[in-house]
Amino acid sequence: MITKEQLDNWFVYHAPNETDVVNYKAIRDAAKHFAQVIVDHTPPCADQTAAIRKVREVVMTANAAIACKGE
Repeated sequence: MITKEQLDNWFVYHAPNETDVVNYKAIRDAAKHFAQVIVDHTPPCADQTAAIRKVREVVMTANAAIACKGE
């Protein structure tokens, strides 16, 4: 069951600390590299677009893990 504390944590702004900023950048850089590999090795099509969209989703979900401190 989802608790009030979880909702409070998930739906509030989390100001990043210095470590968070480094972690966000590492994830973005790796995801951008992977996205470029996808673009370079797949034909332009709906599936390519979907793949890139999912890479973006991965970054957002990883960022949430950092921001929410795994809670």
